[in-house]
Amino acid sequence: MAPIAEQLQSISRAERWSALEAIVTAEFRTVLLMTEDEEFPLDETFFELGMTSLMLTIVKQRLEELLGVGISSTALFNRPTVEQLLQYLAAEVLTGLFDAQDLDR
Repeated sequence: MAPIAEQLQSISRAERWSALEAIVTAEFRTVLLMTEDEEFPLDETFFELGMTSLMLTIVKQRLEELLGVGISSTALFNRPTVEQLLQYLAAEVLTGLFDAQDLDR
C-alpha cells in the first residue's frame, strides 16, 4: 500500500474524504500552475479548467503513484470533474476506505 493510502487508512473515516479531496486537488493545482489562494471549482469539467489530455494523463499518473492504485483512463473521461473523480476513487478504487455515506456527497 502506498504511503498516502496508509495515511488515509490511519485517519478517521470522517476526515478521509477531506484528505482525499486535498490530495487530488493539489495534483490538479500543480499541473494547472494554480496557487493555493486560487479557488478550485470541484464541479467544472477538466477541460473547462483548461486541462489538455496530456495534462490529465500526468495527473492520473501522479495520483496512481501517490495512492498506489491503478486509475482507469476512461474513468477520467466518463467522470470529467474532480467531484466525480473523487466519487469514483472512493467507490471503485480505494474500496474499504470509505463508507456508503461518504459516497452520497
